[in-house]
Amino acid sequence: MDTLRNKPGTGWSRLALVAGVLSLCLATALMGCDGTRKSHAAAPEPTDPIPPLTRQSDGVELMQLPAHMPGLTITTVRPVELSGVIETSGKISFDDRRVAKIISRVSGRVEGVWALQWDTVRQGQPVVTLYSPDYMTGEAEYLQAQATGKLNLGSVSPDQTSLTASMVAAARRKLELLGLSSREIDSLRDPSASTVLHAPIGGTIIDRQVVKGTAVNPGDILFTVAVLDPIWITADIYEDDLARIHPGQELEAETPAFPGRIFRGVISRMSPGFDPNTHTAQLRCQVRNPGLALKPDMLARVRILTAPGQALVVPQDALVFEVDAYYAFVEVAPGRVSRRKVTIASWNSEGLTRVLSGLSAGDRVIKDESLQVNALWHEAHGESS
Repeated sequence: MDTLRNKPGTGWSRLALVAGVLSLCLATALMGCDGTRKSHAAAPEPTDPIPPLTRQSDGVELMQLPAHMPGLTITTVRPVELSGVIETSGKISFDDRRVAKIISRVSGRVEGVWALQWDTVRQGQPVVTLYSPDYMTGEAEYLQAQATGKLNLGSVSPDQTSLTASMVAAARRKLELLGLSSREIDSLRDPSASTVLHAPIGGTIIDRQVVKGTAVNPGDILFTVAVLDPIWITADIYEDDLARIHPGQELEAETPAFPGRIFRGVISRMSPGFDPNTHTAQLRCQVRNPGLALKPDMLARVRILTAPGQALVVPQDALVFEVDAYYAFVEVAPGRVSRRKVTIASWNSEGLTRVLSGLSAGDRVIKDESLQVNALWHEAHGESS
């Protein structure tokens, strides 16, 4: 110890060490103070208040808009003149008055098929041959009843003659129920287990369910024949256009398959019912189909020539779509709005859409920033938009 104490410069070294430690502590303290000040400076500012909601006596909710909303504009719902043409979409289908099915009336099997699917057949043309013991039994009963009547002719009492005639009529009726025509019954000479079924109408075979050798039962559908010219188009018409539509009006139809080609027809009938969900009624339009170009289940655009009318319109920007419905914000008082559900018809190239329900002429609706107002509405209800 004495040796260290007497060495030159040892005391100064200790003083320098102590001074360094004190400087380090002072710097650390200063950094801690500075960090605290920075933390206070970065604290978040208070958020904007949630817009208040009020409820009227009729249950309608009103929201107070913020004092300043940049870009917020309001427009008025207004009626516009409609052209003399109503456009709608439709679907092509068979005229069910011109569709017939060939049905088996017996148990048996298919012996021959004389027409294929998509074939064009004329009325009375042979289509299929069926084998069934039911045919042979019925024909034998009819021939026997006829033979009995001829043998007893003039040699029996009037009552027996009447009974014989009734037996012949009953046997003939049975053959008619089995599908034999009057001409086939009159030409019978010998019973046969096979018979030919003919096309009930002229048209196109649109469905075939059997091939040679197929077993059949009573009620089985073997073929379906349909007339494809003219054909039907089923179209929807909106509620506010119903007064401008009536059976007999002329129309034009166009399909994506034949762009630019016009098919002409008339409105044949209107549905007595009305769909409250889509606000539409159905039209059945009879359309000429040259060359059988139109096929069932194809889509078509229909233009109906009619008198001009009016409809309410609103800008597309004023509507907000959520889940499965459209909504608009209507100004009820200065700075206060309510949200209404709106049913629309269709858009157009001018950025307008037809209003079917939910808004009235003269209503003032928010046009721009409707999405921002909708977010505020959900926030006011404690929901996430």
